[in-house]
Amino acid sequence: MKSIAICGSSRFKPEIKEWTQRLEDLGVTVYPPYLVGNPDQDGWKNLNEEQKKFVALGLTHDHFYKIQMADVVFIYNKDGYAGNSTTLEIGYSVAMGKPIYALTEDGEICRHVLFREFISSPEELVKRLQ
Repeated sequence: MKSIAICGSSRFKPEIKEWTQRLEDLGVTVYPPYLVGNPDQDGWKNLNEEQKKFVALGLTHDHFYKIQMADVVFIYNKDGYAGNSTTLEIGYSVAMGKPIYALTEDGEICRHVLFREFISSPEELVKRLQ
């Protein structure tokens, strides 16, 4: 079974965690993003700008490493939303030569042409990868 790196916005934290669990239950090795909680409750607002840059750099490189390790990349873009970080991760995935699947079309042709297929469930994704 192939391994999957999941990319997506922290606004979809519960949904991405659910996808991760369902994929793992199907026997897939999953590299999910580190999804930061509520910045107002998790101390983000207490960090100075230099500390925020350091944390952001670490999170970015952490996920790039997960993309490197994975066989394929899945973009969790509910309702077509892919923010700045996810768009950056899509570009990195392309540069690494990784096949990219996504949840939904987003109307942005420059991203759309990079996706192999749109997949609506973890089970469907696993079927494509066998």
